[in-house]
Amino acid sequence: MNLGQARTRLVQGGVALASAALIAGCGSTYRPVVTPVTPSGPAAQPSSFAVVVSAPSTTTAGIATIIDYSGDSVLALAPIGPGPLTFTIDETGSTGYTLNSDKTLSNFPISTTLQAKNVEYTTLPSTAQPVNLFSPSAGLLAADLYGNATDVFTGFPQAYKQAIQVQTTPVMIVGSSLLSQRFFAISQGNVASGVTCNTAPATAPNGEVDGIEQSTYTVSPNISVGKCPVFGLETPDYRRLFILNRGDDTISVINSQDNTLNQCTPFQNQNGQTVYCHPTLPLSLNAVKATGITPPNGTSGMTATAGPIYAEYNSTTSQLVVSNYDGSTISVIDVSMDEYGNDSSTFGATYTIPVGNNPAAVTVLADGSRAYTANQTDETVTIVNLSSHTVEKTVPTTGHPRTVVSTQNSQYGKVYVASPDSPYLTILRTDQDIVDTTVLVEGNIVDVRTTTQNGVSGSGNAEVVSRRPGYGQPCYLPPSVEPAPTGTQTALDVCRTLP
Repeated sequence: MNLGQARTRLVQGGVALASAALIAGCGSTYRPVVTPVTPSGPAAQPSSFAVVVSAPSTTTAGIATIIDYSGDSVLALAPIGPGPLTFTIDETGSTGYTLNSDKTLSNFPISTTLQAKNVEYTTLPSTAQPVNLFSPSAGLLAADLYGNATDVFTGFPQAYKQAIQVQTTPVMIVGSSLLSQRFFAISQGNVASGVTCNTAPATAPNGEVDGIEQSTYTVSPNISVGKCPVFGLETPDYRRLFILNRGDDTISVINSQDNTLNQCTPFQNQNGQTVYCHPTLPLSLNAVKATGITPPNGTSGMTATAGPIYAEYNSTTSQLVVSNYDGSTISVIDVSMDEYGNDSSTFGATYTIPVGNNPAAVTVLADGSRAYTANQTDETVTIVNLSSHTVEKTVPTTGHPRTVVSTQNSQYGKVYVASPDSPYLTILRTDQDIVDTTVLVEGNIVDVRTTTQNGVSGSGNAEVVSRRPGYGQPCYLPPSVEPAPTGTQTALDVCRTLP
């Protein structure tokens, strides 16, 4: 075979092999699978809702609106009871409750499929005068002025079970049904009327707190607190309860474990640190200076009056951030504990920061970096840096805001601001601290809640307690212009009829 013949046969062999490969490829012979590459992108937004209850009028049905966290869009809405007066959600973030003008309670599932048929109603006794609702993970409680009682509701829909008599003028129930032993009923004592704690809180008597044992629904010995107690909240570990006393600018500290004021003789723990127990935390400028607690930061032009009416506890920093309505400030208080469950050596250290006029509420981001206040008179939100204790920015809102709540469970959080004289919910983005959008609902807003505050359902004790104007809880105008009730009017009627 010469060289030319060899080349010819080699070419013919290559052609034959290529043909065989093509024929094999057309059959059922196994071929390697190519794994597609899934394009990457941002993580899915968390499932969280803002829940708004609004009231077109005092006689028509209120509206519950479910708003999506990620898209700021309305997912569902349904009519509820007529003229809702106050609103809250339970610790699990799954059910909403309203107290209505016709003395009914309504509850509804917080769901994207919410419809009118899902709303359940309970009729209250004709003599009932409920002020506020407290909704733990199971059951429902209400502070009832009639008979000075805590009303207990169980089942679904919630049915009236019993009334537990407490001290005079109960205005709020706080606590938890998850781990703590008891609920706490906050009472204001023999106040002259419902507007006393709004217009002249310093003239009121001392209030009292009753511990209600969860296992037996019996009342423990009551604890005396300051004048005009208007709000309370408990730490997530259920060791400390804080009662805000608007009338004397103090916060009463209660040891939730033994149901007593948080007081003891100073002692040294195993680390050689001196431990102090603090039964009362002063908030007014003069009191803070007099007691030697860390001087306020930026006190120029501040009034000596505080008027605490709302607070949030931040677990990341172990700080209590208090909204001082009458002093137009917030107080940032160290309420940390040591490893043995005692007050730390820095417990009670306070910074006081001027914000807008009449901050009716405050919310704190989960990382403890910033606080946001709802300034009623100014129609603004103040953004405070909690590291430098300085004001970063002031953002305008629609109406006179009374409620501000937040959720921070992704790369950025959102802050929701509601005004009782506006149908617009203002939504802020916390990555830029700008107004993200406003959402129009039906009628002026009664209140707003988030289902996952700080990323965890039920992590914010303040979220499960409703706030109704009157008895120290402000309307959207300063207390100096709130008129006294006349004739058969109550303080709550006055708050609802202000222009």
